[in-house]
Amino acid sequence: MTAPSRPVPWPDSRTAEFWEAAADGRLLVQACGDCHALQFYPRGHCVRCFGSDVGWREVSGRATLHTFSVVHRTWSEAFAADVPYVFAIVDLEEGVRMTSRVVDVEPERVRCDMPLQVVFRKLEDGGAVMPFFIEAVNPL
Repeated sequence: MTAPSRPVPWPDSRTAEFWEAAADGRLLVQACGDCHALQFYPRGHCVRCFGSDVGWREVSGRATLHTFSVVHRTWSEAFAADVPYVFAIVDLEEGVRMTSRVVDVEPERVRCDMPLQVVFRKLEDGGAVMPFFIEAVNPL
């Protein structure tokens, strides 16, 4: 029996630039043209000043682990081969918080405040390139 296919990102007019940058190995967050606040996830307005002049800015990809959960039982059979995996909320160096996964680290070694660095991986079933995080080798 084959596993069901995984849900994959569906770029739209608001997120296409983010996914194109990820495919090029670059991490983008939204930046407000009025108040210069950064935000993630993509929205049609700034969450700080409610301005509509939001664009994209490349960020370093350096982060620290804010919190995490080790997933042992997945909600979908499509992810069953991945368990256990680390679902994470990371604080990017630039002050933006985002969700992702920590990869290439044994789950029992993961800890809050761990220095991280973004990596990009192409999904096997869908072709999308996703940002994940690994333990930073030489944190600043």
